[in-house]
Amino acid sequence: MSDIRVSIIVPCYKVEAYLPRCLDSLMGQTLDGIEAICINDGSPDRCIDILREYESRYPGKVVVIDKPNEGVWRGRWDGIRIARGEYIGFLDSDDYVEPDFARCLYEAAVAADADLAVCGFSRVDMDTGERLTHEMCAPRPSFCIDDDPGRLIEMNGAPWNKLWRASILKNMHDLTAPPKVLDDMLFQMLAFLDMHGTVVFTPHDLVNYMIRPDSIINTISLDKLQTGYDAFLEVRGYYEADGASPERLRAFDAVAFEHLGVSMMFRVSCNRDVSLGAEIRKCTAFLDAHFPTWRHNPYITWSYARKNGGAFKRLWLAQKVYRAHLMRPFLAVYRFAIDRLHVDIKW
Repeated sequence: MSDIRVSIIVPCYKVEAYLPRCLDSLMGQTLDGIEAICINDGSPDRCIDILREYESRYPGKVVVIDKPNEGVWRGRWDGIRIARGEYIGFLDSDDYVEPDFARCLYEAAVAADADLAVCGFSRVDMDTGERLTHEMCAPRPSFCIDDDPGRLIEMNGAPWNKLWRASILKNMHDLTAPPKVLDDMLFQMLAFLDMHGTVVFTPHDLVNYMIRPDSIINTISLDKLQTGYDAFLEVRGYYEADGASPERLRAFDAVAFEHLGVSMMFRVSCNRDVSLGAEIRKCTAFLDAHFPTWRHNPYITWSYARKNGGAFKRLWLAQKVYRAHLMRPFLAVYRFAIDRLHVDIKW
């Protein structure tokens, strides 16, 4: 195939039970000119056998990379290097997509000459098949990152409901030590640094993101959290070295508060062996030292939140709580809502 429009990169590790459904969903796409680049990341199960079978059934459409285990981060880069598509997307190998996934995103991207196209998705219970939430499905106006970088905050942190212009991913910075947490978000922030064009949204619910019932609350060890701190600092260094505008740096600081100050402190709060108060103080000092505009940020204000909607309102509220030193009781209520009321609020 010489006319590849879209390349979808699928890292594979210990997913033999789910991999056929994932690959069938990609081979059943309504868009012509799609390739699935599948990375067998040293998986000890039958993943490589399944991938070779699909490679033989769909020559030129399924491309297999068989390599020793290095993790998802390195696997994505391996796929990016050989991708032939105009646009590149990603899919977790235990998830699956709707038949119009690639077509809707590709047509939206081409129509707007966009650097990035984003679609809606469902969180689906792995055991029952029940759709727990529908996210990113409300209509959103497109925007240019240079004009309003704060809008990056409203996007979910995962790469699997997006198509990226291939040239952006092929030329973006890598990290010296990929983090063990927040790797998806930091991957996106590296890509955003090289984007100066349009982000377009298609509100269709096109990705089925599978949730295991026992994974609603995830604790985190402090050594893994430190890898997130280190990687955030490295990425911000790239922003400064590449001459990112003050507006982009402020948007980056807002993202750092959202993910380190809120999401990661929530996960720390689930670990009974860790002093939450001490970790909040450490996180605050880290944000103050390296992401200085998080306290007084134009993208975490009520006027900006009222203009742009729910994600910004939640972030504005979290900042008020954080600055008032009420994060511990706030997180206790948050945990209760998720654990007992099964209300999963995403930040």
